[in-house]
Formats: sequence, structure tokens, C-alpha cells
Amino acid sequence: MKITDVTLTLFGWRDIPPTQYGRHTGRFGGESQLGLVTVSTDAGVEGHAFLGSAMRGAHLDGVSLIQYLKPVVLGADPLDRERLYQAMWQRNRTTTLRAIGAMDVALWDIAGKVAGLPIHRLLGAYRDRVPAYASSAVLESPKAYAEEAARFKAEGWPAYKIHPPTDPAVDIEVCRAVRKAVGDAHTLMLDSTWAYQYPEALRVGRAIEGLGFYWYEDPLADDDIYNYVKLKAQLHIPILATEYSPGGFTAFAPWIVARATDFLRGDVAVKGGITSLVKTAHLAEAFHMNFEIHHGGNSLNNVANLHVIMAIKNCEFFEVLLPARAQKYGLARDIEVDANGLVHAPEGPGLGAEIDFALIERNRITVLS
Repeated sequence: MKITDVTLTLFGWRDIPPTQYGRHTGRFGGESQLGLVTVSTDAGVEGHAFLGSAMRGAHLDGVSLIQYLKPVVLGADPLDRERLYQAMWQRNRTTTLRAIGAMDVALWDIAGKVAGLPIHRLLGAYRDRVPAYASSAVLESPKAYAEEAARFKAEGWPAYKIHPPTDPAVDIEVCRAVRKAVGDAHTLMLDSTWAYQYPEALRVGRAIEGLGFYWYEDPLADDDIYNYVKLKAQLHIPILATEYSPGGFTAFAPWIVARATDFLRGDVAVKGGITSLVKTAHLAEAFHMNFEIHHGGNSLNNVANLHVIMAIKNCEFFEVLLPARAQKYGLARDIEVDANGLVHAPEGPGLGAEIDFALIERNRITVLS
């Protein structure tokens, strides 16, 4: 079996609600573009992936995918995923991790379809369901966070994560309000989105440690290993970092060697696909660390993330980023959380997702090939 073509269909995503997750995103909304990656083979099997998100249009990464990654895979056996992953990574200076990740996901989709198995079974399934947590946008007041957290708790969700306004004093107020609203036993996390300097990060960390928060995510700049080491030494709450730490799979090693974080972090978009995530999960497991998988930026990436979660031991949660209309698009049936706060493994071959091809065609902008 050989790869005969790669195309990227750019399509419009409209009516995205005004949303912000922290200083790094600013406020986005309105319109964006997604890209449907299609990898075709001479056996008639196609692999698919989505490129892009509500805050980063697929056109920003799509040209390099076609220009630099398509030549790498054309004529190759799509089942040679490790060889192709290594070859694509050699092009990382001319393309992006998101483009590499999308191509890798499409290759895994082909592999699952050829085997007649969902990807998580191809990887070696560990479970068939996992708890979800609701992950807030930046909201207008501590009261708004408290009400949202209480609502999701009442609906059966087991955990809630706060993306705060990133003013340390206000952030502590938000965390106190949410803890009061949901009670002492409910699982809470804080994701400060790289917003603090060390003294602020320590002050907020001590406050949420006292409030019994489960993890403290990305309080410092994404390359600040020096101060993460200092912070981790002062706190008992687990630190979760490395989501956007510069580099690919091998860039996790310095964080582990320096003992700069308790958990590792990544997703198929920002770390280069399913292949990279599985490598990282096993690396973390060797050090008895969690690898908590981040939201993937689009619906099909989340399906890919979910397959990896189902195939590893050391990830406790599936992230559901709010609001839904800023995150869910392009599938006829998206991932849903059940009444017990769980999401379930996809069971179709490959990604096992039902792509809404009619919606993509209605909103098609152009096809890159």
C-alpha cells in the first residue's frame, strides 16, 4: 500500500462566541478556518485529520503541510508511521508541530481502518471510559465561576478547572468562591496560563494548596525551568507544565531531569500527533508521572487524544474546554459526557469519528494540494 495524494480542504467556522482563556489567547471569536487533511492510498483507504482551531485558522499551518510534509509521505507505505514521523520531524524547522500532528493523526486513522480496529485497540487498550472535567473560559466575576462550577457538579461532572483572569489577587478570590460553591470534596484545578512571575506564582500556589486544589497548571512562562524548579520545591500541590514548552518529544527530558514539574502535558496538535503522545506517556510512566492530555483545539483532535487516553494508564482526565461552540465543530456526532461524568472510547475503525462532510462542503473555502 502506498500514499498517492495528500489534500487539505479549508472550510469556514462561523459564529464562534467571544472567548478568552488567558493572556496568551486574547479575546477571539467570530470566524476561523478548519482544514480537513485527507491522505489517500492506492488501496482506496483514506486517513483524515483536522487542522486548526477557533483561535488559530488552519491556513496558518496548511501551506507548510502541503509544501514540506506532503513530499515526505508521497509514495510511502502509510503503515510505516514511525519512519514517517521521524522524517517529518526532520522538517520541523520549515513546518509546524500542528502540521506534523495532523499528518500523523491521518496516518493512524489509515492504520486503524486497515486493521479494522479503533486506534486505542491498535495501541493496546487500557480502559474504555475516563472521567471528564469542565475547563472554564475567563469569566466576568468570581460569582460567575462559582455558578458554572456548581452547575457542572450538579450535572454529574467529577472535576472543574479554572482559567482565571490572571490577576493574582482576583484569581485567589475566584478559587475561594469556586471551592465554597462546590464543597471540599470536589476536584478542582487552576490553569494560570503562564501569567505569573515567581513571587506571584508562589502566592497563588500556596492559596490553592490550602484550598485543596488537585493541580496547579502553567503558572510560569513556558520555558522557565529555573523558576519551576524553585516553585515545585516550595509547594506540595502537583505542578502541571510542558503544554507549550518549546520543542517536541525530546524537549520533555530537561523538565524531568531538572525535577521542574510533577506531571507532563501535551496534545496531538501542540506536540506532533499520536506517535509523540504515546512516546511521552511511556516516558512519563517510567518516572511514575502522569501525562495529562490537553484539549486538542478541534473536535477530531479530541477524538485522537481520547484514543491515546484509552491506551495509557497515567492520564486521569479528559478535558472539555468551554464554551462548546468555541470548541466543537465539523463532526456529525461529537464526544459527549454521560450522566456519570465519563466519556467513552470510540469503537469504529481508525479514529471512528463521523465527519460531517456535507458541512465541510457547504463551508468550503479552497483545497490545497
